[in-house]
Amino acid sequence: MSALTVGHDPGQSWDDLVQLWDEMEWPGGSKVEIIEGIITVSPAPAPRHNVIAERIQRRLYSVIPDDWGVFQTQAIAVPSRLGMFIPDILVAPIEECTDAETYLPAAVAELVVEVTSGKNARHDRVSKPAAYASAGLPLYLLVDRWAPEGPTATLYGEPQEDVYRPLAVAKFGELLTIPAPFDLVIDTSEFPET
Repeated sequence: MSALTVGHDPGQSWDDLVQLWDEMEWPGGSKVEIIEGIITVSPAPAPRHNVIAERIQRRLYSVIPDDWGVFQTQAIAVPSRLGMFIPDILVAPIEECTDAETYLPAAVAELVVEVTSGKNARHDRVSKPAAYASAGLPLYLLVDRWAPEGPTATLYGEPQEDVYRPLAVAKFGELLTIPAPFDLVIDTSEFPET
């Protein structure tokens, strides 16, 4: 099953979109995000997708401070880009998460990881990094199982307006280094391919 979008009034305000996102009863197990002002409902990720997220999450726990958390279902908002995202992995201070009601402002995150799905990889490659960069999120890791040149992991950083600079690229099977404050090497040979 591929993602579907929910029709809405193009003139709808951010608050109206968030209210609809928050109050609607969505299909169980689905991932509901607001991407460029459009509510998008995607099915639960495939097991291979989850294995990649689990491998990264396991490595992150060994390097983050005790007052940071690693989350797989935490929504983050970028109102200026009409975006409410649920990244595959989010690293943020735990205090920020305990104070929030439903979602966090994206700017509190230290790292976001997105693992592409075949049907909606464009969002992870284009829309989400532009929003994350505009929010000043310092590091964005894109694990693209469906990249045209073959499965790759790309770390982006140094956000300027809505653009990141690529810091490191690894084809599956190679090592990828995430710099300070993480100082972490990820072995992408642990990732299952498509």
